[in-house]
Amino acid sequence: MAAFADDNARRIPAAAILNIMTDAFRACGLPDADAKIVAGAMLDADLSGADAHGIFRLAGYVKQLKAGNFNPRAEIKVLERSPATALVDGDNGMGHLVMTHAANLAVELARASGVGWVGVRRSNHSGAGSTYAAIPLEQGMVGIYSAVSSSNFMAPWGGAEPLLGTNPIAVAIPAGKEAPVVLDIATSVASNGLIRTYASQGRPLPEGWVISREDGRPITDGKRLDEGMFVPVGEYKGSGLAIVLGLLGGPLNRAAFGRDVKDTTAPQERESNTGHLMIALDPTKFLPLDMFKSEMDRHIHDLASSKKLPGVDEIRIPGQGREARRADRQKNGVPLAPGLIKQVDDLAKTLNITPLSARS
Repeated sequence: MAAFADDNARRIPAAAILNIMTDAFRACGLPDADAKIVAGAMLDADLSGADAHGIFRLAGYVKQLKAGNFNPRAEIKVLERSPATALVDGDNGMGHLVMTHAANLAVELARASGVGWVGVRRSNHSGAGSTYAAIPLEQGMVGIYSAVSSSNFMAPWGGAEPLLGTNPIAVAIPAGKEAPVVLDIATSVASNGLIRTYASQGRPLPEGWVISREDGRPITDGKRLDEGMFVPVGEYKGSGLAIVLGLLGGPLNRAAFGRDVKDTTAPQERESNTGHLMIALDPTKFLPLDMFKSEMDRHIHDLASSKKLPGVDEIRIPGQGREARRADRQKNGVPLAPGLIKQVDDLAKTLNITPLSARS
């Protein structure tokens, strides 16, 4: 239902999206300040083009809050702290709130020690990783984010049992005149959000995204997702990356990994205990910030202007498209599919708040 490749998408002002999400979370029991933080993180995803992590997720989050699966009044605590590290307990709160806290803490540690590594336990799904990697970026720092996905959709390479999530990694590197380098990828060929969107729209899945658990053959029918597993990017390399990120985000933080991860689509029996990791790095501990940014600009320009293969119009550097989308959507609104707008309007009625279509 998201705006992915929908020719009938309608542009909705960013302020209207932010306000309805804030009102929705407030109606579900979040304190006003927390509701604004969560809504702001989700809007950041919509503005950046990570459509599967913005308002598209609102109905699902409201459902979890109403069912008592997320704690709307989480008391986030720092369990362990050293000059350069910290362990945060999210109290089963919304992941966006927990990770915003963790990213800001990582910046605080890095400002004093040069690097800050923050582990997180007892959190939940937090949306787009780039949202948190970009928090250190705003302070002239490098940001690195990863998480243990809240459901397992992949198997270790060669396996037939889904024991791995599409554990993402996001990296944000500041630049000067050029757009910051921002990479945000899942360790599967296609993200869970994109695969689910294709399935919900009845579109055939491209071959190579999902394979059968039974015989490893491609699955292209979205109705058969329950029979399949997601394919890791780069085959065994993506599988290996998902494993190491999962181990650092999960067991290191006393959070779930492997068989301990519960399927978020299954009935809730316990909290997810989702684990994340957040790193902030202060480049001024290596060289002056202006010099660092100048070097980033030089190399970004060299890469983007390098010789192209026949038929290639542009060499894109991670983050350039994000920057352009943010500028466009801030000015012209976020494209939302009619079905998604209706879903949000229907949700608003159940929460007794003003519908999205009446705000824009």
